[in-house]
Amino acid sequence: MRTIRLGYIGCGYMAQTVHLPNLSTIVGCELLALAELRPELGRRVQQALGIPRLYRDHEALLADPDIDAIAVSAAFSAQGQIARDALEAGKDVFMEKPMAVSVAQADAILMAERRTGKRVMVGYMKRYDAGNELAKAQIDLWRASDEVGPVTYARNHGFCGNWTAGATGPAITTDEAMPPAPPPQLPEWLPTDHADQYLSYLQQYTHNINLLRWLLNAGDDVSLRAVDLDDDGYTGLVVFDMAGVRATLETARLSHYRWDEHTQVYFRDGWVTTWAPPLLLKNQPAEVEVYRAGQTQRFERPIPRDAWSWAYRRETEAFIRCLQTGEPFRSSAGDTRTDVRLFEEVFQAFLEQRHVL
Repeated sequence: MRTIRLGYIGCGYMAQTVHLPNLSTIVGCELLALAELRPELGRRVQQALGIPRLYRDHEALLADPDIDAIAVSAAFSAQGQIARDALEAGKDVFMEKPMAVSVAQADAILMAERRTGKRVMVGYMKRYDAGNELAKAQIDLWRASDEVGPVTYARNHGFCGNWTAGATGPAITTDEAMPPAPPPQLPEWLPTDHADQYLSYLQQYTHNINLLRWLLNAGDDVSLRAVDLDDDGYTGLVVFDMAGVRATLETARLSHYRWDEHTQVYFRDGWVTTWAPPLLLKNQPAEVEVYRAGQTQRFERPIPRDAWSWAYRRETEAFIRCLQTGEPFRSSAGDTRTDVRLFEEVFQAFLEQRHVL
């Protein structure tokens, strides 16, 4: 397998806590360069991780002909444009969610993919969680065998809580001010005084909708049935039709010591449930419960083969492997467009109910 020479753009919280430590230790990945707008922070992170090259911004890094691919974790308003610039420079891209904050921006990224032949993988780490993989395998098996009847309902409950699991933050900080980010490429219909609400809901729950779609093999066959959100544009219930299955998203904020998120797929005679760990809790995949009803009732708590693993590391390992082998990304830019479309539809419905649009 060829070595992928990687450049990383940004070295803030998620970069230092998650992605840079993972990418710097993955076999087959050479972390060759770093770009950071804050010069002193970039220099100190470069030295700490032994990254050979440091650039002042993403344009300078993308001009490096030795770099095969880039990874980026930047402001929501910036990273979609950075991804597009990287594609145009002939680099494959791994990026944090959300890929885009509007369908128009998502379509521009997809056009750049088609034009250049390069690809974008979006960091939906829940799709790479070993527990979620086990849950999906069980769901797929039951749907193929009809052992417990048809799927009747699906739900994701995401009230959040403590996502850091005691992580103290980046090891390296400076007092440098972050240069202002460019304005986000928001939907044209969105009033500016509701932009923060829209972005808050989008960035938090894009993971949850994406996971539901994946577990149900729904692809783009998803439509909006109902929206019932409070005035905060965050707390409430949204109902979808996902490939013929009613699926609900329950959203709110909760001061919970762990992470209050679980996903459940119901069949006529059973269910599969998966509980998400706190996001930065290393080596802890999602917990899974399989329940069979019928004449003999039983519960199982299966453990995935990769029992001590971290979804964030597994997703970056998958990115490098897909670049080496040419296999498709499990969380591609094309698939992600559906999430962007759905969030526009949810928030349009929310604002129409309040006679804002």
